[in-house]
Amino acid sequence: MKIQNKTPYILRLLSVLALISAVSLQSLLQSPVYAAGQITQRSLTLQANGLNGGSAPGVAVNHLFTFTLPTGGNIGSLKFEYCTTAADVGGGTCQAPTGMDASSATLTSATGIDGLTVGTATTNVVTLTRSNTNNVAASTVVTVQLSGVTNPQALMADGITPEPNYTFYVRISTYGTTDASGSAIDQGTVTASTADPIQLSGTMPESLVFCTGATVPFKMDNTQTPAVPTTIPDCASATPGSVAFNQLFDPTSTATATSQMAASTNATYGYVITVNGSTLMSGTTNQINAMAASAVPVAGTSQFGLNLKANDTTYLAAATGAEVSPTPAQSDATHTYRGEAINGYDVVNQFKFNSGDAVADSKNGYVQGQAGATAATDGQIFTVTYIADVPGSQPAGNYSTTLTYICTPTY
Repeated sequence: MKIQNKTPYILRLLSVLALISAVSLQSLLQSPVYAAGQITQRSLTLQANGLNGGSAPGVAVNHLFTFTLPTGGNIGSLKFEYCTTAADVGGGTCQAPTGMDASSATLTSATGIDGLTVGTATTNVVTLTRSNTNNVAASTVVTVQLSGVTNPQALMADGITPEPNYTFYVRISTYGTTDASGSAIDQGTVTASTADPIQLSGTMPESLVFCTGATVPFKMDNTQTPAVPTTIPDCASATPGSVAFNQLFDPTSTATATSQMAASTNATYGYVITVNGSTLMSGTTNQINAMAASAVPVAGTSQFGLNLKANDTTYLAAATGAEVSPTPAQSDATHTYRGEAINGYDVVNQFKFNSGDAVADSKNGYVQGQAGATAATDGQIFTVTYIADVPGSQPAGNYSTTLTYICTPTY
């Protein structure tokens, strides 16, 4: 019987076991290596600082970082490293973006991690250190606002013209140490870009809007259903200025009529509206006497006058006229209303008429010489009420007049 020699097989088996043991021992002796976690939901918002737009190149602005830390633990510091590339291109390099400067950066606010202060700040690296290393829970949302960071600004190929748009990257890392040394716990990169500001300009010229008519309506807001009136006069929709009295002239009652006008101006000294024309005439000799002084209407006398008020039924058969609308009291943060009746034409139930008289202006609340004082006003609508009284002996005929209102702004 042939006996096999098993010694070589046993030797090979022992050799394999020895190799496995050596590899296992080597693994146990090596220092453990942990891969940094990936910071999630990360962003960098360029925020304005004073008059400097957040994305304007070459100016000091605020940088607001928002991110979520996947790993919990004792975080001692954070590092924000501004680079021209998102990741190392070899040799662990980070080239600072052209023209940027974070050396004056300050920590304006921070949430999610307490006790943060600026540790170091160089041209392109800002480290934040903690006064403690209290545990930070996993999935903590962190915000960090750095102020006084000068955005990058490069030059175009000619070496003279500023490059309006410049993309740069910020590598964010967290560390267990308080000086951002050693291996990072979590890492992530954000990107941002400067953008050339859009400069808009426009000119507001000297402005006067003035119109008259039998009626002057307010513009309608057609975005609502049904449409509702706004507070802006619509001169384009003013009706013709031919108006008639409400009744035949009669010695026992006062005849009335109304017209309207609207005005606005940006003139520093506001506007003055005057009325110009003659009293009511029939032919060249028959007339109704103008009321030289402000007075109430008296039936059976010869009177022609007007005012710019809401008159009641004390002397008239029906309430006639209206207050200026909107009134100066309705001024608010976005509208200024200064127009008002003046010079005796501002008394309820009293009327007068002198050709050339000022009947309204925009001086309400205006104090000349006061800092920032102006009599400029937004659009308002005035309602003019006319009255006519006649004695029983008034000659028959068709009585009429043409009145011209003149609005004069002073800049």
